[in-house]
Amino acid sequence: MQQALQLAERGLFTTSPNPRVGCVLVRDDRVVGEGWHARAGSAHAEIHALNAAGEAARGATAYVTLEPCNHHGRTPPCTEALIQAGVTRVVAAMRDPNPQACGGAQRLQAAGVDVSFGVLESAARELNLGFISRVTRGRPWVRMKIAASLDGRTALANGVSQWITGAAARADGHAWRARACAVLTGIGTVREDNPQLNVRDISTPRQPMRVVIDSRLETPPDARILHRSSATQEVLIVAANEQRDAHARLVQAGAQIAYVPNAAGKVDLPAMLALLADRGINELHVEAGEKLNGSLLREGCVDELLLYLAPTLLGDTARAMACLPTYSQLPAPTQWRFHAIDRVGDDVRLLARVFKES
Repeated sequence: MQQALQLAERGLFTTSPNPRVGCVLVRDDRVVGEGWHARAGSAHAEIHALNAAGEAARGATAYVTLEPCNHHGRTPPCTEALIQAGVTRVVAAMRDPNPQACGGAQRLQAAGVDVSFGVLESAARELNLGFISRVTRGRPWVRMKIAASLDGRTALANGVSQWITGAAARADGHAWRARACAVLTGIGTVREDNPQLNVRDISTPRQPMRVVIDSRLETPPDARILHRSSATQEVLIVAANEQRDAHARLVQAGAQIAYVPNAAGKVDLPAMLALLADRGINELHVEAGEKLNGSLLREGCVDELLLYLAPTLLGDTARAMACLPTYSQLPAPTQWRFHAIDRVGDDVRLLARVFKES
């Protein structure tokens, strides 16, 4: 199963909106076939493994990181392929959370195949946090990336922030961008920093969609975020108030526009997440300013904080990580849990997640 998980990781940047899946076929204590899912519309991991094994698949055990699918989508059901190949046992790390694709275990068992679950399940779930979130909650897994000083400041009062963290941390941040389906920022960041928000510091087979929260369509048509790195890269501007002239200019510049207003005339952030889920976005990577960060946190739209802390102090007048309400008492200490703490170059990377009672 560990080998199957390593195979699944090869699809880290490319499988969306599908899950990352690996499969290893074993017969007589020998690996006879292996495969991984590369991209939506292509063969699933089980099919690649069966093709590699050929006749050796008969009587074999399939170790697969996700319950084999049992529906006709872009490809036929993997359950039928496993049955036809004569596989006698399937060990899956986890059940398929997608209601459209589940039922694989029952179909296999009905055909006399022994099926079991739970081997390295936590690792399999970790690999597909975004997919699980989208198909069970109707929203992407939202990861907010922030680079800050030891006193929690992200920029000087005048907005200067290049560079708080070192080169290693910046490259690591680009790796997290690359695995996401979309990168989100706000109009304030677009106006102040004119970012590209694409993946540059590492090699990647595809660029994520870029999303801008811009209630009044104030994004300049010549903003660098509208420049495409490839013909297939999408740029989506989410607005609240239609401005015909601005709409036409931005569409001409290559942007897609979606209107998702709330009662206050701003962008409805939870509805925006549902919209992105409908577009197949599994993981959403946020790199925004303190105002949008604060709004996303206040409205419960963030699942994970990716914090890079540099060994420096910027002082009280520097900008905060997020605009949050003033508390009259200490918030509950169980709001967040540290998931991982690592050294990256001269900086420290903290991964914290919203705590949920099990």
